[in-house]
Amino acid sequence: MQVPFVGLQRQFHDLHDDLLAAFERVGASGMYIMGEELERFEAAAATYCGTRHALGVANGSDALFLVLKALGIGAGDEVITCPNSFIASAWVIVAAGAKPVFVDAGEDYNIDAAKLESAITSRTRAIIPVHLTGRPADMDAINAIAAKRGLAVLEDAAQAIGARLGAKRVGALGTAAGFSLHPLKNLGVYGDGGLITTDDTPLFERLAKLRNHGLRNRDECETWGYNSRLDPLQAAFAAVKLKQLDRWNARCREIAAQYREALQERVWVPRDRAQEEPVYHNFVIQLERRDALIEHLNTCGVGTRIHYPIPIHLQECAAGLGYRAGDFPVAERQARTILSLPIYPELTQAEIDHVIASVHKFF
Repeated sequence: MQVPFVGLQRQFHDLHDDLLAAFERVGASGMYIMGEELERFEAAAATYCGTRHALGVANGSDALFLVLKALGIGAGDEVITCPNSFIASAWVIVAAGAKPVFVDAGEDYNIDAAKLESAITSRTRAIIPVHLTGRPADMDAINAIAAKRGLAVLEDAAQAIGARLGAKRVGALGTAAGFSLHPLKNLGVYGDGGLITTDDTPLFERLAKLRNHGLRNRDECETWGYNSRLDPLQAAFAAVKLKQLDRWNARCREIAAQYREALQERVWVPRDRAQEEPVYHNFVIQLERRDALIEHLNTCGVGTRIHYPIPIHLQECAAGLGYRAGDFPVAERQARTILSLPIYPELTQAEIDHVIASVHKFF
């Protein structure tokens, strides 16, 4: 049996008729940039996330970058984030002109809130907690520190749309949030796409201009801006998928529960905290013999990935920041032991059973 790590074509086939109808509707409209299709998706996304506003942008990286720019963050400023995320969580800070400052991960892969205070300086302007693997960061602690220090909190929710912490969904837990609509995400379109959510109306209004060249209207440019708009066609596809998202996320939690129950005696497995409802964009186990398990699972036809094998502070591009190996021991240890197993709503029970059996066979 072959169990691919991702199977995007399965979802396409399941939604074929609705996606085709969305394509024909947008195509017949003649409106291919901005317009009502995008506005409808933005309204639905804001309602879903529980925020006043949502804004479609070109990709998840732009979502974070534009918020930093709209907050006025730039040269001489520092922004705190974690070193074990995808590189985009940090390069957007550099692109805005600020300096990334890292804080080590906790055992749940999210930024360790207990270590935040020691990283804050007079130049710190914001914190970017990453809801890694689809699990919410410790936002109560992070927000308390940010409020005391007068800092913005920008959620990197690229992997976590639909996740809850208490009564709120991610996207409604900070100053603003950036989501990715990349095809591999829980709510993925057919190309690149991104989304920003916020309750801050003045911030939203600045963002709406920044994503569209800085234009006040068709002929008047209020500020230097960017070209980062979510296409109406991708917005229409996202709107189709948004209606299925809770069902898909629930299915991923079911698969995660099966993996956890079956593998907990063999490897480290993630466990949900009280008040937390993850969406399991990735199901990440840990073991010392990680590389040997990868090779074994490959022979069994089971696809795997490592998210992520090289922490950001050890990437070549980050050399100028002055960090060294050993600076973030938890993130570095995890990078040597983590392994992501296949998890997506379209997995069959036979495939799930095969993944579990294959891991057991290794031991």
